[in-house]
Amino acid sequence: MQLSYWIVAALLAALYLYAGGKKIVQSRERLRPMMGWVDDFPMPLVRVIGVLEVLGSAGLILPPLTAIAPWLAVAAAIGLVLVQVGGIAVHLRRGEARLIGFNVVLLVAAAAAAWLGTAWL
Repeated sequence: MQLSYWIVAALLAALYLYAGGKKIVQSRERLRPMMGWVDDFPMPLVRVIGVLEVLGSAGLILPPLTAIAPWLAVAAAIGLVLVQVGGIAVHLRRGEARLIGFNVVLLVAAAAAAWLGTAWL
């Protein structure tokens, strides 16, 4: 179970670190080709989402790695599930149901990380 958690957590952490980092530092114009939804939200909110993704990324890895409050990894995984629920809602509201596949995969992976984390943390 531990190995499974680390594989899922590492993949999620890398993805969310990248995606969240882009949202934090790039302009709306640079984000638009990959994330058309940024036009629907104020940039401070896009930046907050990026910060939450980066914190979630760190939360998946650092607490179990350092054995300091390892339950935070489960909380981070649940938080990332909620990020994806929001992402799915935004895509559906924008009439982009065809784009939710990746969100669903990330939601399932984050839910798996939360479940795997409770199994051994």
